[in-house]
Amino acid sequence: MGEARLANKVAVITGGGNGIGRATALRFSEEGASVVVADIQEDKAAETSQMIADTGGQAASIRVDVTSGADNEKMADLAVDSFGGLDCLVTAAGVSHANYVSGDIEPDIKNIVTNRADYLDRPGWEFVEGDPEEFDKVLAVNLKGTLLGMQACVARMLESETKGSVVTVASIAAKHPDAGPVAYTTSKAGVWMLTKKVARMLGPVGIRVNCIGPGFINTHMTAVIDLMDETETAEFNNMIPLGRRGEPIEIANAALFLCSDESSYFTGEILHPDGGFFTE
Repeated sequence: MGEARLANKVAVITGGGNGIGRATALRFSEEGASVVVADIQEDKAAETSQMIADTGGQAASIRVDVTSGADNEKMADLAVDSFGGLDCLVTAAGVSHANYVSGDIEPDIKNIVTNRADYLDRPGWEFVEGDPEEFDKVLAVNLKGTLLGMQACVARMLESETKGSVVTVASIAAKHPDAGPVAYTTSKAGVWMLTKKVARMLGPVGIRVNCIGPGFINTHMTAVIDLMDETETAEFNNMIPLGRRGEPIEIANAALFLCSDESSYFTGEILHPDGGFFTE
Protein backbone atom coordinates (compact mmCIF):
# COMPACT_ATOMS: atom_id res chain seq x y z
CA MET A 1 0.00 0.00 0.00
CA GLY A 2 1.43 3.38 -1.03
CA GLU A 3 1.75 6.54 1.01
CA ALA A 4 -1.42 8.43 1.82
CA ARG A 5 -2.22 11.01 -0.86
CA LEU A 6 -2.15 13.96 1.57
CA ALA A 7 0.48 12.68 3.99
CA ASN A 8 2.05 15.49 6.05
CA LYS A 9 -0.32 18.07 4.54
CA VAL A 10 -2.43 20.59 6.47
CA ALA A 11 -5.85 21.40 5.04
CA VAL A 12 -8.40 24.08 5.89
CA ILE A 13 -12.04 23.33 5.02
CA THR A 14 -14.69 26.05 5.29
CA GLY A 15 -18.27 24.86 5.65
CA GLY A 16 -16.79 21.76 7.24
CA GLY A 17 -19.67 21.22 9.64
CA ASN A 18 -21.87 19.29 7.23
CA GLY A 19 -22.49 18.22 3.66
CA ILE A 20 -19.70 18.61 1.13
CA GLY A 21 -17.41 20.32 3.65
CA ARG A 22 -17.73 17.55 6.23
CA ALA A 23 -17.25 14.82 3.62
CA THR A 24 -14.14 16.61 2.38
CA ALA A 25 -12.68 17.00 5.88
CA LEU A 26 -13.20 13.30 6.62
CA ARG A 27 -11.82 12.20 3.25
CA PHE A 28 -8.72 14.38 3.59
CA SER A 29 -8.08 12.97 7.04
CA GLU A 30 -8.31 9.44 5.64
CA GLU A 31 -5.54 10.39 3.23
CA GLY A 32 -3.24 11.67 5.98
CA ALA A 33 -4.00 15.39 6.21
CA SER A 34 -4.32 17.33 9.44
CA VAL A 35 -7.54 19.30 9.10
CA VAL A 36 -8.89 22.62 10.34
CA VAL A 37 -12.68 22.41 10.24
CA ALA A 38 -14.29 25.86 9.97
CA ASP A 39 -18.02 26.55 10.06
CA ILE A 40 -20.37 29.26 11.26
CA GLN A 41 -22.17 26.50 13.20
CA GLU A 42 -19.49 25.91 15.82
CA ASP A 43 -21.08 22.75 17.21
CA LYS A 44 -21.19 21.14 13.76
CA ALA A 45 -17.53 22.00 13.15
CA ALA A 46 -16.64 20.43 16.50
CA GLU A 47 -18.64 17.30 15.55
CA THR A 48 -16.65 16.88 12.34
CA SER A 49 -13.40 17.42 14.21
CA GLN A 50 -14.39 14.78 16.78
CA MET A 51 -15.30 12.34 13.99
CA ILE A 52 -11.78 12.73 12.65
CA ALA A 53 -10.23 12.30 16.10
CA ASP A 54 -12.32 9.17 16.68
CA THR A 55 -10.71 7.53 13.67
CA GLY A 56 -7.19 8.46 14.76
CA GLY A 57 -6.82 11.62 12.68
CA GLN A 58 -5.72 15.12 13.63
CA ALA A 59 -8.19 17.98 13.51
CA ALA A 60 -9.05 21.32 15.05
CA SER A 61 -12.33 23.20 14.75
CA ILE A 62 -13.20 26.87 14.79
CA ARG A 63 -16.29 29.05 14.35
CA VAL A 64 -15.85 31.17 11.25
CA ASP A 65 -18.18 33.68 9.64
CA VAL A 66 -16.60 33.67 6.19
CA THR A 67 -17.72 37.26 5.55
CA SER A 68 -15.37 38.37 8.36
CA GLY A 69 -11.78 39.06 7.48
CA ALA A 70 -10.76 38.68 11.13
CA ASP A 71 -12.42 35.25 11.36
CA ASN A 72 -10.62 34.05 8.25
CA GLU A 73 -7.30 35.25 9.65
CA LYS A 74 -7.92 33.32 12.88
CA MET A 75 -8.76 30.24 10.82
CA ALA A 76 -5.50 30.42 8.89
CA ASP A 77 -3.53 31.07 12.08
CA LEU A 78 -5.11 28.00 13.71
CA ALA A 79 -3.75 25.80 10.94
CA VAL A 80 -0.21 27.11 11.35
CA ASP A 81 -0.31 27.18 15.16
CA SER A 82 -1.85 23.71 15.51
CA PHE A 83 -0.16 21.79 12.72
CA GLY A 84 2.84 23.85 11.63
CA GLY A 85 1.73 24.97 8.18
CA LEU A 86 -1.01 25.28 5.60
CA ASP A 87 -0.99 23.37 2.32
CA CYS A 88 -4.60 23.13 1.12
CA LEU A 89 -7.76 25.21 1.29
CA VAL A 90 -11.24 24.07 0.23
CA THR A 91 -13.93 26.78 0.36
CA ALA A 92 -17.09 24.71 0.83
CA ALA A 93 -19.04 27.33 2.84
CA GLY A 94 -22.01 28.72 0.95
CA VAL A 95 -25.69 29.63 0.97
CA SER A 96 -28.41 29.15 -1.65
CA HIS A 97 -30.38 32.25 -0.61
CA ALA A 98 -30.19 35.08 1.93
CA ASN A 99 -32.13 33.28 4.68
CA TYR A 100 -30.43 29.90 4.24
CA VAL A 101 -29.50 28.05 7.43
CA SER A 102 -27.97 24.62 6.97
CA GLY A 103 -30.31 22.00 8.40
CA ASP A 104 -33.38 24.28 8.54
CA ILE A 105 -35.65 23.50 5.62
CA GLU A 106 -38.40 26.05 6.36
CA PRO A 107 -36.62 29.05 4.74
CA ASP A 108 -35.93 26.87 1.69
CA ILE A 109 -39.60 25.99 1.36
CA LYS A 110 -40.57 29.66 1.53
CA ASN A 111 -37.84 30.71 -0.88
CA ILE A 112 -38.58 28.08 -3.52
CA VAL A 113 -42.15 26.88 -3.15
CA THR A 114 -43.92 30.00 -1.89
CA ASN A 115 -42.06 32.42 -4.13
CA ARG A 116 -42.70 30.28 -7.18
CA ALA A 117 -46.43 30.28 -6.43
CA ASP A 118 -46.44 34.05 -5.85
CA TYR A 119 -44.94 34.78 -9.26
CA LEU A 120 -46.51 32.04 -11.36
CA ASP A 121 -49.10 34.42 -12.80
CA ARG A 122 -46.76 37.44 -12.80
CA PRO A 123 -43.82 36.48 -15.01
CA GLY A 124 -40.86 38.86 -14.82
CA TRP A 125 -41.83 40.47 -11.54
CA GLU A 126 -39.80 38.06 -9.44
CA PHE A 127 -36.68 39.69 -10.89
CA VAL A 128 -37.92 43.27 -10.61
CA GLU A 129 -39.07 42.85 -7.01
CA GLY A 130 -35.94 41.04 -5.89
CA ASP A 131 -34.45 42.51 -2.70
CA PRO A 132 -30.97 44.00 -3.35
CA GLU A 133 -30.07 43.48 0.31
CA GLU A 134 -30.74 39.76 -0.01
CA PHE A 135 -28.61 39.75 -3.16
CA ASP A 136 -25.79 41.36 -1.17
CA LYS A 137 -26.04 38.73 1.59
CA VAL A 138 -25.63 35.85 -0.83
CA LEU A 139 -22.68 37.47 -2.60
CA ALA A 140 -21.09 38.31 0.76
CA VAL A 141 -21.02 34.64 1.79
CA ASN A 142 -20.45 32.89 -1.51
CA LEU A 143 -18.14 35.30 -3.31
CA LYS A 144 -16.57 37.64 -0.77
CA GLY A 145 -16.30 34.77 1.72
CA THR A 146 -14.34 32.77 -0.85
CA LEU A 147 -12.08 35.76 -1.53
CA LEU A 148 -11.34 36.37 2.16
CA GLY A 149 -10.62 32.71 2.85
CA MET A 150 -8.26 32.56 -0.11
CA GLN A 151 -6.43 35.74 0.92
CA ALA A 152 -5.89 34.57 4.51
CA CYS A 153 -4.71 31.07 3.61
CA VAL A 154 -2.62 32.05 0.59
CA ALA A 155 -0.81 34.62 2.76
CA ARG A 156 0.40 31.76 4.99
CA MET A 157 1.48 29.77 1.95
CA LEU A 158 3.47 32.74 0.63
CA GLU A 159 5.09 33.39 4.01
CA SER A 160 6.33 29.80 4.20
CA GLU A 161 7.00 29.48 0.43
CA THR A 162 4.55 26.56 0.30
CA LYS A 163 3.46 25.42 -3.15
CA GLY A 164 -0.08 24.87 -1.97
CA SER A 165 -3.41 24.08 -3.55
CA VAL A 166 -6.64 26.06 -3.30
CA VAL A 167 -9.96 24.51 -4.30
CA THR A 168 -12.99 26.78 -4.53
CA VAL A 169 -16.49 25.34 -4.58
CA ALA A 170 -18.76 26.96 -7.14
CA SER A 171 -21.65 25.10 -8.78
CA ILE A 172 -23.01 24.16 -12.16
CA ALA A 173 -24.94 27.38 -11.50
CA ALA A 174 -21.72 29.19 -12.37
CA LYS A 175 -22.46 28.31 -15.99
CA HIS A 176 -26.10 27.15 -16.11
CA PRO A 177 -28.60 29.94 -15.36
CA ASP A 178 -31.43 27.52 -14.51
CA ALA A 179 -29.50 25.89 -11.64
CA GLY A 180 -30.46 28.44 -8.99
CA PRO A 181 -31.86 31.88 -8.13
CA VAL A 182 -30.35 35.14 -9.46
CA ALA A 183 -28.07 35.87 -6.51
CA TYR A 184 -26.85 32.28 -6.25
CA THR A 185 -26.02 31.85 -9.93
CA THR A 186 -24.33 35.27 -10.05
CA SER A 187 -22.26 34.55 -6.93
CA LYS A 188 -21.12 31.16 -8.23
CA ALA A 189 -20.20 32.61 -11.63
CA GLY A 190 -18.12 35.10 -9.67
CA VAL A 191 -16.39 32.31 -7.76
CA TRP A 192 -15.41 30.66 -11.03
CA MET A 193 -14.00 33.88 -12.52
CA LEU A 194 -12.20 34.62 -9.23
CA THR A 195 -10.63 31.16 -9.41
CA LYS A 196 -9.38 31.69 -12.96
CA LYS A 197 -7.97 35.13 -12.18
CA VAL A 198 -6.21 34.11 -8.96
CA ALA A 199 -4.80 30.98 -10.62
CA ARG A 200 -2.99 33.20 -13.10
CA MET A 201 -1.74 35.49 -10.34
CA LEU A 202 -0.41 32.66 -8.15
CA GLY A 203 0.90 30.33 -10.84
CA PRO A 204 4.36 31.94 -10.83
CA VAL A 205 4.83 31.08 -7.13
CA GLY A 206 3.63 27.50 -7.59
CA ILE A 207 0.28 27.80 -5.81
CA ARG A 208 -2.43 26.04 -7.78
CA VAL A 209 -6.04 27.30 -7.74
CA ASN A 210 -8.87 25.18 -9.12
CA CYS A 211 -12.62 24.98 -8.81
CA ILE A 212 -15.33 22.35 -8.38
CA GLY A 213 -18.77 23.05 -9.83
CA PRO A 214 -21.03 20.38 -8.31
CA GLY A 215 -24.41 19.48 -9.69
CA PHE A 216 -27.34 18.54 -7.46
CA ILE A 217 -25.86 16.83 -4.39
CA ASN A 218 -27.64 15.14 -1.46
CA THR A 219 -27.07 17.83 1.18
CA HIS A 220 -29.18 20.17 3.32
CA MET A 221 -29.13 22.61 0.39
CA THR A 222 -31.09 20.23 -1.86
CA ALA A 223 -33.28 18.63 0.82
CA VAL A 224 -36.29 20.61 -0.39
CA ILE A 225 -36.30 18.40 -3.51
CA ASP A 226 -37.37 15.52 -1.31
CA LEU A 227 -40.61 17.38 -0.53
CA MET A 228 -41.77 17.12 -4.15
CA ASP A 229 -44.34 14.48 -5.03
CA GLU A 230 -43.04 11.29 -6.63
CA THR A 231 -43.82 12.43 -10.18
CA GLU A 232 -41.93 15.71 -9.75
CA THR A 233 -38.99 13.93 -8.14
CA ALA A 234 -38.84 11.47 -11.03
CA GLU A 235 -38.96 14.33 -13.56
CA PHE A 236 -36.17 16.08 -11.67
CA ASN A 237 -33.97 12.98 -11.65
CA ASN A 238 -34.63 12.46 -15.35
CA MET A 239 -32.93 15.81 -16.04
CA ILE A 240 -29.70 14.21 -14.85
CA PRO A 241 -28.26 11.67 -17.31
CA LEU A 242 -27.02 9.43 -14.48
CA GLY A 243 -30.55 9.56 -13.02
CA ARG A 244 -29.68 10.57 -9.45
CA ARG A 245 -28.32 13.28 -7.22
CA GLY A 246 -24.69 13.01 -6.26
CA GLU A 247 -23.29 12.24 -2.82
CA PRO A 248 -21.00 14.56 -0.81
CA ILE A 249 -18.21 11.96 -0.93
CA GLU A 250 -18.17 12.27 -4.73
CA ILE A 251 -17.36 15.96 -4.42
CA ALA A 252 -14.84 15.25 -1.67
CA ASN A 253 -13.03 12.86 -3.99
CA ALA A 254 -12.79 15.57 -6.65
CA ALA A 255 -11.35 17.98 -4.05
CA LEU A 256 -8.88 15.29 -2.97
CA PHE A 257 -7.64 14.94 -6.55
CA LEU A 258 -7.20 18.70 -6.90
CA CYS A 259 -5.31 19.00 -3.61
CA SER A 260 -3.08 16.00 -4.24
CA ASP A 261 0.06 15.81 -6.37
CA GLU A 262 -1.95 13.83 -8.92
CA SER A 263 -3.28 17.15 -10.25
CA SER A 264 0.14 18.86 -10.27
CA TYR A 265 -0.40 20.35 -13.75
CA PHE A 266 -3.93 21.57 -13.07
CA THR A 267 -4.54 25.24 -12.31
CA GLY A 268 -7.33 27.61 -13.31
CA GLU A 269 -9.60 24.66 -14.12
CA ILE A 270 -13.11 23.65 -13.07
CA LEU A 271 -14.42 20.10 -12.63
CA HIS A 272 -18.16 19.39 -12.80
CA PRO A 273 -19.21 16.31 -10.82
CA ASP A 274 -22.86 16.62 -11.85
CA GLY A 275 -24.01 13.33 -13.35
CA GLY A 276 -23.91 14.84 -16.82
CA PHE A 277 -26.42 17.64 -16.10
CA PHE A 278 -24.11 20.23 -17.62
CA THR A 279 -21.70 19.31 -20.39
CA GLU A 280 -19.46 21.48 -22.55
